[in-house]
Amino acid sequence: MPSSRFSLTIPPTVTLQVTASQFADLAQANRDLHLERNANGALIMTPPTGGETGRRNLKIGYYLVKWLMEEGGSGVAFDSSTGFILPNGAHRSPDVAWLAPDRWDRLTAAQRQGFIPLCPDFVIELRSASDRLPTLQAKLQEYLNNGTQLGWLIDPQHQQVEIYRRGQGVEVQITPQTLSGEVVLPGFTLPLGEIWR
Repeated sequence: MPSSRFSLTIPPTVTLQVTASQFADLAQANRDLHLERNANGALIMTPPTGGETGRRNLKIGYYLVKWLMEEGGSGVAFDSSTGFILPNGAHRSPDVAWLAPDRWDRLTAAQRQGFIPLCPDFVIELRSASDRLPTLQAKLQEYLNNGTQLGWLIDPQHQQVEIYRRGQGVEVQITPQTLSGEVVLPGFTLPLGEIWR
């Protein structure tokens, strides 16, 4: 049966609750929409990014892939269209994500095809002009609570980065020129001067 296209506007005062199965069906039927589901089953819809955010996000992904393919990195990188099922039941799609190779290798072929039933080891969220900072901060904390080892919240508007590390407080850096993948992604460096422009 052919799927029909529709537009749906959900005001902030309305919360749609969906089960994990319903979310999978909804995401499959609406591949053009960026959908997430929080741990309580609330459906979260976000619009496509603007030009500046899309341009910056592609640069960030490029540097991670370059590290993987040319600089001796390992593991598997994912873009913002990849869905992860976190241990708390939320379905999330970070702007950039990375899994350690042994965790990826343990997945079955079917698990690799669908929403990945793991929390990424490393995530990046890139704040766009329309993103609310507290919402993104809560997402980064959720990633940490579900197993992420290292996360970066990059805010180009203020040239600021919040670094989230498992078991530690949040570190805020103002106008850093580089970020290090530390022990999680050894040898990975993101040149932020390219992102701020």
